[in-house]
Amino acid sequence: MTNPYTPPAVWTWEAPSGGRFANINRPVAGATHDKALPVGPHPLQLYSMGTPNGVKVTILLEELLAAGHTGAEYDAWLIKIHEGEQFGSGFVAINPNSKIPALVDHSTPTPTRVFESGAILVYLAEKFDAFLPRSGTARTECLNWLFWQMGSAPFVGGGFGHFYAYAPEKFEYPINRYAMETKRQLDVLDQLLARQAFVAGDTYTIADMAIWPWYGQMARGELYEAGTFLQVHTYTHLLRWANALWERPAVRRGRMVNRVRGPLEEQLHERHDASDFELRTQDKLT
Repeated sequence: MTNPYTPPAVWTWEAPSGGRFANINRPVAGATHDKALPVGPHPLQLYSMGTPNGVKVTILLEELLAAGHTGAEYDAWLIKIHEGEQFGSGFVAINPNSKIPALVDHSTPTPTRVFESGAILVYLAEKFDAFLPRSGTARTECLNWLFWQMGSAPFVGGGFGHFYAYAPEKFEYPINRYAMETKRQLDVLDQLLARQAFVAGDTYTIADMAIWPWYGQMARGELYEAGTFLQVHTYTHLLRWANALWERPAVRRGRMVNRVRGPLEEQLHERHDASDFELRTQDKLT
């Protein structure tokens, strides 16, 4: 690596750092502009975007509806993070950390805000008593893997994904550092799934829904165009699980919601009713 960097005694923010998200990165919190959030007819209001973290929640909501939990009907509003909409005053009031997804449950006496994707998954699973074992070892194992994902994926997204796909310049050290950790995590899952059908055992849970948008899509070569680089096809047990979940209609629907990338037929920018999946047109997507 050329031109080594010597950190100053005190870091100061002098200029955008470059890269895909340079226009929205800043070292302070809080709203940058006033903007109220829309509210639809359903008790559950989701404000999100179809990134891996957002997809976790829409998969669970679609799975709940598929399982007959009609109270899980929801409105999904697109938050364009690349345009800084997460710094609007309405969104910051729900999530002071300005990260998607964020949820408001209007069925409670006072509307309940829930932020952080893992917290939203637990909240909804407990609310509807579904996809999270009630007690004992099974519940603990599910939560083990849910929080494993929450703690591990930043290495994949903020580390590998940033330096491999988004950084304005490519440097060997950070790419190697995060590729190594990403492959280690893929191997953790591959070894686990060689022994059992789902992440937490023999039952499909929110642990699978949390992990699939990151590692399932990566195993299928759908993240960062890095499938060949990481040789994802070698993780055969992980790939078996990833493909099995992809065959679930609720997973396919959940992946579409708030999605703004890929073929238009795979995008549903906003979701307010189950019929939106059938009625979507190119005009609706613009």
